[in-house]
Amino acid sequence: MHSLVGDLVLVRFAAQRDGLLHRRLYNALRQAILDKSLAPQTRLPASRDLAAQLGISRNSVITVYEQLLAEGYVTSRQGSGTWVAQTLPDNVFHPQACGNALSQPAAVPAFSRRGQQLLDNISASPSQWGAFIPGVPDVSAFPHQRFSKIQARISRRPAPRQLTYSNNGGSSALQQALVEYLRVARSVNCNAEQILIVEGVHQAIDLVTRMLTNPGDRAWIEEPSYWGIRHILQMNDVTLCPVDVDQAGMNPPETVDENPRLIFVTPSHQYPLGPVMSLERRQRLLNVAARQPCWIVEDDYDSEFRFSGQPIPALQGLVPDAPVIYIGTFSKTLYPGLRLGYLVLPPALAESFRKAHAELYRSGHSLIQTALAEFIETGQYSAHIRRMRLLYSKRRALLCQLITHAFGPQALNDFNDNAGLHLVLHLPGEADDVAIAAHANARGILVRALSRYYVGSKKRRGLLMGFASITEEQMPEAFERLVESVRLFCPQALLIRGNKNIL
Repeated sequence: MHSLVGDLVLVRFAAQRDGLLHRRLYNALRQAILDKSLAPQTRLPASRDLAAQLGISRNSVITVYEQLLAEGYVTSRQGSGTWVAQTLPDNVFHPQACGNALSQPAAVPAFSRRGQQLLDNISASPSQWGAFIPGVPDVSAFPHQRFSKIQARISRRPAPRQLTYSNNGGSSALQQALVEYLRVARSVNCNAEQILIVEGVHQAIDLVTRMLTNPGDRAWIEEPSYWGIRHILQMNDVTLCPVDVDQAGMNPPETVDENPRLIFVTPSHQYPLGPVMSLERRQRLLNVAARQPCWIVEDDYDSEFRFSGQPIPALQGLVPDAPVIYIGTFSKTLYPGLRLGYLVLPPALAESFRKAHAELYRSGHSLIQTALAEFIETGQYSAHIRRMRLLYSKRRALLCQLITHAFGPQALNDFNDNAGLHLVLHLPGEADDVAIAAHANARGILVRALSRYYVGSKKRRGLLMGFASITEEQMPEAFERLVESVRLFCPQALLIRGNKNIL
C-alpha cells in the first residue's frame, strides 16, 4: 500500500549510491529522521508495504528497521507498528560522533533591503483576539448559524464555475448586491462591472500600488496612518509623503512641489486618530487629484459604525467621475477571517484591474461570496449591522466613562468622532506608550501604541483601545489592569485624589 511516507523514502532511497540495498535504505531513513523530514512520532510503513513500494525484499526492510530500533532512531509498539522516536540518540547532535551525517548548515541568503525593512518593523499583533484590541469586531456575535444555512444550501449543488478560478472579478451576485447596498448606505455611485472582490484591504492596496505606481513614485499618506498601508507601499518601492492630520482630517498642502501618484485617505473615520474629513477638505483633495492628475484611494474601513448624527457619504460619490478608488471590507462588519473586501474602480481602470487581479492572485471563494450576496439581499446584513451598532455604542460609552474617570476628560482625543471601533487614550508627551503597550500586552490587554503609527519624528503619545471585542462585564476589570501598566510607566497621566487613583 502506497503512502506519503513511503514516497519520501522512495525518493531518498533512489538518491543513495551505496550498492547494498539495505545500506541504501538505512541511510535514506536515518537522514530523513535527522533532518526532520520524518518528524518525531511519524509512523513508518509496514515492512511488507515498504518492501513492495521500493521493490526490495521484506527481509531487507526488517533488517533496517531492527538496526534503527537498536540505535534509538525508532520505537516499536506491539501491534501498532514502527514509529520515529520522540527523542533521538544523544550522539546525533554531535557532528564529530556522526562522521559526515550532519554538516554545518549553509549560510542563509540575505533578505532584500525591502524584506529586511519589513521584518525590522513588524507591527501586526501576534494575538488577534483579546481585551481592547483595536480594529477587531465581536466575532462571537455574528449570526453563524443563519449564514451557515445559506452556505450549506448553496454548496449542495454548486455550478462548476463556482468551484474553479474566478476571472471576472468575483461573484456576479455579490457584485450586484454591493451596487445597491453601497448606493443606499454610502452614496457610492457605481455599476457591477466596477466592483472587484478581493481578499481584504491589504490585497486591494497591493494591487492598486502595483498597477498604478512605478518605483520611486510618491504617495501621500495620512500622518499618522495605518501601518499596513505604509508597509505595502514600501515593499513596492513607493516614496512615502506624510501629510498631517488635524480635527478636519488630512490637510493637503496649498502648493505641491512634486506630484503624488496616489493619495491614501480614510475620510469617513481617520485611522488612527478618528476625525471626519470636512467637506472643504474633501473638495480640496478632489481638486488636487484633478490638477495633478493622480488617484485618491479612499479606505472606508469602518464607516458603518456611526453612533450619532447622519452617515458621512463617501468621497467617491461627491462629484461625477471622481478620481477615487474606493476600498471597502467585511472584516469589521462581519469577521476578519472571512478575508473579503472589494474595490470600486473608476470605469477606465475596471477591466484592466480585473485581468491583473486574476493573473496575480488567482481569486476564488465563489461559494462564500454567493452566500454573502444572499445575506445582503435578504436584509440580514443590514440588520446585523444595526444590532452591532447598538452593542458597540454601549461599549464605547462605557470605555469613555472609564477613561474620563481615571485620567480626566483631557485624556480622550479631541479628534475622536462618535464612530468606529476604537478610541485613542491620550498620554503626556513624555510618556513611553510603546513600553506601556508592551507591558499591557504581556498581561493580555492588547492596546497599541499611538506613536507607532507615525512616520516623522513629531509623534503624539497615546494608546489605541478597541472596545468591540470585549463585553461590558469584562471591561472594568481589564481596564484596571491597563491602569496598572500606565501607573508603572507614566504615573503623571493618572488623576490623583488623596494619593489614590479614583478608579
